[in-house]
Amino acid sequence: MSDDIEKSFKTLKETVPLLIKHKLSADPTNYALWYTYASNQSPSLNEAVDATLANVKSLSPVRTEDLYRAHVADKQEVNAWQLRKTMDAMVTEFTQSVKDTRKETNKFRQVMDKSLDGLQQVENEGWSVDEVMNFVRSMVKEGQKIRSSTLTFSAAMANAETEIKELKKKLEVSEKEALIDSLTELNNRRYFDAELSSAVANKEASLILVDVDHFKKFNDTHGHQMGDQVLKAVAKKLKDSCRDGAQAFRFGGEEFAILLPNNVLQRACHQSDVMRRAIEKISVKHRASGKTVSGITASFGVSSYENGVSGAKLIELADKHLYEAKRLGRNRVMPMR
Repeated sequence: MSDDIEKSFKTLKETVPLLIKHKLSADPTNYALWYTYASNQSPSLNEAVDATLANVKSLSPVRTEDLYRAHVADKQEVNAWQLRKTMDAMVTEFTQSVKDTRKETNKFRQVMDKSLDGLQQVENEGWSVDEVMNFVRSMVKEGQKIRSSTLTFSAAMANAETEIKELKKKLEVSEKEALIDSLTELNNRRYFDAELSSAVANKEASLILVDVDHFKKFNDTHGHQMGDQVLKAVAKKLKDSCRDGAQAFRFGGEEFAILLPNNVLQRACHQSDVMRRAIEKISVKHRASGKTVSGITASFGVSSYENGVSGAKLIELADKHLYEAKRLGRNRVMPMR
């Protein structure tokens, strides 16, 4: 027991400096993740954290939350804050069902005790046929009551179980939507904003903004379902092209963002051109007609961190270069390097 306490304090002493180093508050999620990391209880977590820190100096709060859900949180864990009202109502109803059933059961037990006494009287006193039939009818009536109560209780349990399963499904979806874009399955704008803020704070960031060329015209010509397929295909190419800590995000509409953990503009431009050529190879098959559509291209705008530049300024610079790429004919990377 004393060894466990000593080990806990040792892990605690290692956890707090990690929180300070990564500029994270000691809330339950952050503390649980770094305590688990320090204690080496989850090799998969340590591997994921080490791989991330090999490319960035620290973890953003959203990245921490993502790692916590993937490696620390119990897969069956539910968010009590979100479900409290619903669960409270369910528990109240369930408790009342238990009380009602218990009350009916006790009453039935009393009736049965009385009935057993009555049966003894039948034997001892020699009741008439009418007296015996009345006694049996009374027993049947009380039996029907307890059966009805039991069925109601069983139904309440079944309903509660079904509702809990549905709530868990909804919670899993809402948690995923909080960080992931549902169409492309890339990290979403909320995730991007947090990662960009962290990267700028660490003074190591290059940003690539990507816009699918003539997407509105494509949608008008081929339909929105084909448009969605194009966005999914572009997202996959961008994600597959990410290397050395680069991350792909759905920025909004037909726009994507790539965040790189370095300040080398030339390297970011080179990576952009690799992605641009990969997108040129995309072909999408129309599910209804079977027709294959190709010739998909995208324009790229790139910016890199310089002293004192904010995240908003990085976006502004990348967007300016993206506009220039479109103005010059699209399907190109700007600035040219």
